[in-house]
Amino acid sequence: MGKRTRIINEPSDLVPLLRAFGSDSHKKVFDFLQKDWKTEEEIEAEVGFKPAESLDILKKSGLVESKWRMPQPGKKPDKEYHSSYSRVHVNFQCTVEDLSDLIMITFKSDSEIRNYLEMIEKEVTEGNQSMNGLQRVVDKSIMFIRGVAKRSPLLTVKGQRIELAGEAE
Repeated sequence: MGKRTRIINEPSDLVPLLRAFGSDSHKKVFDFLQKDWKTEEEIEAEVGFKPAESLDILKKSGLVESKWRMPQPGKKPDKEYHSSYSRVHVNFQCTVEDLSDLIMITFKSDSEIRNYLEMIEKEVTEGNQSMNGLQRVVDKSIMFIRGVAKRSPLLTVKGQRIELAGEAE
C-alpha cells in the first residue's frame, strides 16, 4: 500500500503530532503500524504494553486509521489499526507567541494545564462552543484554546467551534 503525506495547515495540529512523537512508547506503536494492519492484541504482543493511550493520541493526530477485521465464522470481529501516513508537509504561518504557546501546551504535564482543560470542557458542556466566546472566558488566545482542545480526549476542534468528541461522531 502506498503511503500518503499528512498536510498540516493549522498550527494547533502540531500539538497531538508532537505529543505522539515526544514519547518512545507512542513512536514504537506508530513504527509497528507502518508495516501492516494490526489488532490491539497484536500490538501489545509486539511492543510489550497496552497500546490504548498511544492509539488514542495517534488517532487524534490523524496518523492512524482503523477498520474491522473479518473474523473466522462464529467469532467476534476485531478492530485493527494501520498508520495512515509516512510523510508530513507543514504549511502554516503564525506568530512566535502562538507557536510558543503550542509548544508549551504540548510538553507540559496534564496537571499543569488541567485548569484550562477543565475550564474549556465546562464551557463547551454548558453550550459555549465558539472560539470567541471561549476566548472571553479563558482570557487566552484562540490558538492557545485550540491547542488545549487538541490535548483533550473529550474535545474536538471543528472550524471556529469546539465540540464534545461524542457529538462529532
